Amino acid sequence: MTMTNEDTATARALRGLEHGDASVRLRTAMAVGSAPDARLVDRLVERCATEPDFSVREMLTWALTRHPQALTVPRLVEELRSEHPQARSQALHTLSKTGDRRAWPAITLALLADADDEVARTAWRAAVVLVPDDEAPGLAAVLAGQFGRGGRDMRLSLSRALIALGAAARPALDAAMAHAEPRVREHALATEELRRNPDAGFESAVEEAKRRVALGAYGQEA
Repeated sequence: MTMTNEDTATARALRGLEHGDASVRLRTAMAVGSAPDARLVDRLVERCATEPDFSVREMLTWALTRHPQALTVPRLVEELRSEHPQARSQALHTLSKTGDRRAWPAITLALLADADDEVARTAWRAAVVLVPDDEAPGLAAVLAGQFGRGGRDMRLSLSRALIALGAAARPALDAAMAHAEPRVREHALATEELRRNPDAGFESAVEEAKRRVALGAYGQEA
């Protein structure tokens, strides 16, 4: 059977996405995004799960966003059930870039509390983009339930997600600032401080939160 020019281009792209040189994979992903080919959607998603180079992963995501959402969104939602953390994380990242709110029901509590920090952080970012307005307060409550989790980058990601929810996060944030656990209270206070004064930076917000928690422990007002 004679291959058409289109078949040849698809075969070339498939080889390029598997090439040992990251620069070749990057150029291939860029070419696929510039000339979308529905036959490559599955392979682009699969490659996201294993691609070791960050720049290439970003280009794969861009290439996927150039294809019809009717093809990409269902495939990405399916990938959220993968046992491989990178597959889940990159699928969430790509869904957030599509902005297609039909994917919202797939952002489960399990993903928002994923044991893998990078998956959880990406789920928070995706959820903030995709959540319907009337479900934003519920999302805020779920996110606030993870105050105090992880190190500096993890805590900053959670704070940014809650701040991005705006007024919908107010009840959950207020409750967390009065929490009995100092670590939770400190993170919530830092989030509020960052919301009020974003230019001061997260480290400054954390230090102010620590001061307020310490004063509160002695019954003094901040």
